[in-house]
Amino acid sequence: MRLSILLRDGFTALDIVGGYEVLANLPGMDVEFVAPAAGLVWADTRRLALQAWRTYAQADATDILYVPGGPGVKPGLDDAELMATIVRLHKASTWTVGICNGVEWLGKAGVILGKEVTTNWACREAVAAYGAKVNNQRYHRDGKIVTGAGVSASIDASLFLAGILAGEDVAKTLQLGIEYYPAPPFGNGTPDDAPATAQALVRQFEAAGPRRIQALASSIPQVSNQ
Repeated sequence: MRLSILLRDGFTALDIVGGYEVLANLPGMDVEFVAPAAGLVWADTRRLALQAWRTYAQADATDILYVPGGPGVKPGLDDAELMATIVRLHKASTWTVGICNGVEWLGKAGVILGKEVTTNWACREAVAAYGAKVNNQRYHRDGKIVTGAGVSASIDASLFLAGILAGEDVAKTLQLGIEYYPAPPFGNGTPDDAPATAQALVRQFEAAGPRRIQALASSIPQVSNQ
């Protein structure tokens, strides 16, 4: 089984790595990172990169299409090659996974029209504008589309999918393997329970994301792709 994770400049690492740690450890899983060009693709911090081995043009089919989010999502909405790749791979996939504001890419590509999805709390309105019904769940399935809320929900959504693919016992073993038993120091509330002042700060930070990663472009370490 092939898991194809889309990469584009400015991704949020945990959107990818949370799900990767679950799904990559399923028996028989072959993982590939797919990007506009082979080589390093940089996260929003400009201090972490993932290696793409295949280009969008080389990706014609997959079993699981995995679409993460991050500050790079907004610029990616105008990337015609990316949108065509999502359409092509979604058509061929058995499962399509959207995490955080990466669900906006699925919306722009037209694959969640009329579907019920979840997404990062701060971009529910943006996703709904693409004709999707948006809920506030941690993860959600509608047909072959599995969506996760913000960032760390990549783990929950992927454990859910792992249970479908390999059975509950395997999924529970994977959960044990990554010791995923959340007990955050500030409680288990929801984004909707957060103070309005905190929500406003996060929205401001997210809105500034594309400008922030552009400003940090000159600070990317000079690392060879070889």
